Amino acid sequence: MQKLYVAGVDEVGRGPLAGPVMAAAVILPAGLHIDGLRDSKKLTPKQRQYLHDIILDKALAVAIASVDHERIDEINIRMAALEVMKQAVLSLSIQPDRVMVDGRDTLDITIPQQAVIGGDDLVACISAASVVAKVTRDRLMVQYHDKYPQYDFIHNKGYGTQKHIEAIREYGICPIHRITFTKKFISEARP
Repeated sequence: MQKLYVAGVDEVGRGPLAGPVMAAAVILPAGLHIDGLRDSKKLTPKQRQYLHDIILDKALAVAIASVDHERIDEINIRMAALEVMKQAVLSLSIQPDRVMVDGRDTLDITIPQQAVIGGDDLVACISAASVVAKVTRDRLMVQYHDKYPQYDFIHNKGYGTQKHIEAIREYGICPIHRITFTKKFISEARP
């Protein structure tokens, strides 16, 4: 009997004011159960890290892709999210027979696929992709914090917290901010 490889794909970083949108695609062994695996947004950072390490150890294939803030500004966040998920799937070391995509949209690929609304909580391979993408993006934003500490990326990961918005108003934007997401705060900046 031929093995069927099913990949889950999910993106993270749609809403932040800064940084990339990232995606992971993951193929798990058939029948593998990972205790506690679910949507990364419902996990603590410690739980995500624990699951991330298990996923990387157990997965048959994992791929991560990133679309930067400039591309997001160029094509819009929805198109950037679809682009980055496609990149992740096409970067897998094993070509999947089927792709399970978190959300409403399918991808511009020839591989059979299914969009699953809430898939990051319902389908293990999508949950795994959610966790891998979130941990990877969060790590990147911590690195950006070292470069741009005034924006508090270590805590907000680029999301529009009050402290982050106040920093934009005070200092303007930094090179990783999304112009289309921050222009309203720039216009409110202090003279």
